[in-house]
Amino acid sequence: MHAVILDAASLGPDIDLSPIRARVTRLDVHDFTERDEAVARLEGAEVAIVNKVVLDAQSLAALPDLKLICVLATGTNNIAMEEAEQRGIAVRNVSAYGTASVAQHTLMMMLSLAGRLPRYQRDVADGRWGKSAFFCLMDHTTLQLEDKRLVIVGQGELGTRVGQLVGAFGMDVVFAARPGAEHDARPTLAELAPTADAISLHCPLTEATHHLVDQALLARLKPEALLVNCARGGVIDESAALEALRDGRLGGLAVDVLPEEPPRQGHPLIDALAEPLNLIVTPHSAWISPEARQRIVALTAENLASPLHD
Repeated sequence: MHAVILDAASLGPDIDLSPIRARVTRLDVHDFTERDEAVARLEGAEVAIVNKVVLDAQSLAALPDLKLICVLATGTNNIAMEEAEQRGIAVRNVSAYGTASVAQHTLMMMLSLAGRLPRYQRDVADGRWGKSAFFCLMDHTTLQLEDKRLVIVGQGELGTRVGQLVGAFGMDVVFAARPGAEHDARPTLAELAPTADAISLHCPLTEATHHLVDQALLARLKPEALLVNCARGGVIDESAALEALRDGRLGGLAVDVLPEEPPRQGHPLIDALAEPLNLIVTPHSAWISPEARQRIVALTAENLASPLHD
């Protein structure tokens, strides 16, 4: 098979593509591809390998040789799925490749917020420690996680792993009902919110989860509660969360995702990093451990090895 990778740079320069090369007769590799370049680069290819490059219906119609699209991610929203199905083009994604990496990042964020690391780091950098009347600073009350309640939204691989890991700190872990699931008997996030010392989000962005954490839910939280979003931008109302953080109605906020990525026009949370807040913003980097990125290649190679028609 002749395969083309359209955005190999999204995997990083340190990743070995040999498992994919071993499955195809020819592999063309492009680091970046603009949307209007995709058709020309895929002409004559049987396999398209993409991460975030959009392959819309018009593009697929112009590629009669295409038999398979391998997505280097879990989400397939950049692929015209109905058009692919009508044209007999198989679409295969990868999943569960970054569980350890994302879970680790989630705990890093939670621990940093609990220890008020953003605020104490700023104080030290500003020279306040050197001016202290005694040996330490204790201006910002920290949160000891032992015996505190963590509410997790999303009981898939990621949410489950995070729940397992925080058990080492002696936290009480509760999973909220899946948003939009009518027959889930578990309490909803809104019902659990008043008892939550921390909330960790690991759910997809859907109509049911858009702004799941909004102004009304934030008002139900303890003022010292921590909020971590390693799911998708838009699951929380970022403006409402920032306002609650500034007003002292939220103990800490950490996000690895924003509604628009990359945020070329900026974002209020990024601007707020200049303020003395218990706030962390990371650049959608929870998944980027070398092991996770190499796992994507291995899973894609497996997708290439599977028969196109079972």
